[in-house]
Amino acid sequence: MSTLNLIVSGMSCMGCVNSVKRLVSALPGVAGVEVDLASGRVEVLHDPAQASVELIRQTIAGGGYQVSG
Repeated sequence: MSTLNLIVSGMSCMGCVNSVKRLVSALPGVAGVEVDLASGRVEVLHDPAQASVELIRQTIAGGGYQVSG
């Protein structure tokens, strides 16, 4: 398992936090997702063979959020 740290902007409420968690958690190979609304930090515990960094980034962006980091 690997840990991926991203900065996600566009989250303004706990509904956004839950949306990001739901989107990323649905990917195969994702074992955990932690989101800090105040800092915009998203930490993903994942198996890179199943959920690549690019797939995780695209999934979050597809939910309407901007991803950096």
